[in-house]
Amino acid sequence: MSLSSAMVLPLLIVVAAGVYYIYNEVMQFMSKSLVQNKVVVITDAMSGVGTECAHLFHKGGARLILCGTSWDKLESLYDSLTNDADPRETFAPKLVIVDFSDMPSMEEVVAEVVECYGCVDVLICNSSMKLKAPVQSVTLEVDRNIMDINYFGPSTLAKGVLPTMISRRSGHIVLVNSIQGRLAIPFRSSYAASKHAAQAFFDCLRAEVEEYGIVVSTISHTFINASEPPPVEEAGPKPNPLSAFIAKQMTHGVRPSVLADEIMQTVNRKRTEVMLAHPIPRVALYLRSLIPSFLFAVLGAGVKDSVLAEQMQ
Repeated sequence: MSLSSAMVLPLLIVVAAGVYYIYNEVMQFMSKSLVQNKVVVITDAMSGVGTECAHLFHKGGARLILCGTSWDKLESLYDSLTNDADPRETFAPKLVIVDFSDMPSMEEVVAEVVECYGCVDVLICNSSMKLKAPVQSVTLEVDRNIMDINYFGPSTLAKGVLPTMISRRSGHIVLVNSIQGRLAIPFRSSYAASKHAAQAFFDCLRAEVEEYGIVVSTISHTFINASEPPPVEEAGPKPNPLSAFIAKQMTHGVRPSVLADEIMQTVNRKRTEVMLAHPIPRVALYLRSLIPSFLFAVLGAGVKDSVLAEQMQ
């Protein structure tokens, strides 16, 4: 009995691993089949996340419309997608210059995007402009530019493709946002404000278009981890341990490939809200709702520590 009992656990582990492997294989197959022939628009396709998404959806047989601000970089991405691709299973992507900092051009941009295939099945709003600076040092011009790229651009493009989705009573709009669309931290006022605005817009949009069979998803993630080694910190005064720990967790980002996989799964499973964050940021979100004064005190202590460190350098 003792020998057979000892073999139960390893056997269960092997079975569980087999089931997990089969599940992943099935999900990967479904991922490809579900996006096949779908018209998918990806903004900022030259970024790490945008490039990973482009490769995933292209392999799945989607009709891609790749958007970005640099024609040379878009052509380079086009070449990397088509060089080794089977033309019988994939479609050559279409390229469109989209610059959200140039809002007067958006009417023509929307028309060009829609004219590529006459409709849009999936819109992935991936563009983002980041900024870390004290409030008093950020000019109004910079504030407006960040709002254009992070809020007005995606919302305008979503409005532009919406009529084709409503007429066909189907479609999926994905906002790749940030956890700072829900939780603001010091020295990122403009960035957090733009992400809060985008979150609110797409939350409202979700409720308004549900009756037309249109899905609106938001993906809130921590910072993108480009796998660069962290800088060596110079000797200085030790910050508040709790605020330093929270700051470290907040800046521990996700890999572009992981986020791209999550975007694909979000489209396939029609998820409406996804959070890609470690436990500490999640706890901070709960504290913001339940005990805001405590969270504010912790963040404030962290700011005082950083100011003190600068003064002593």
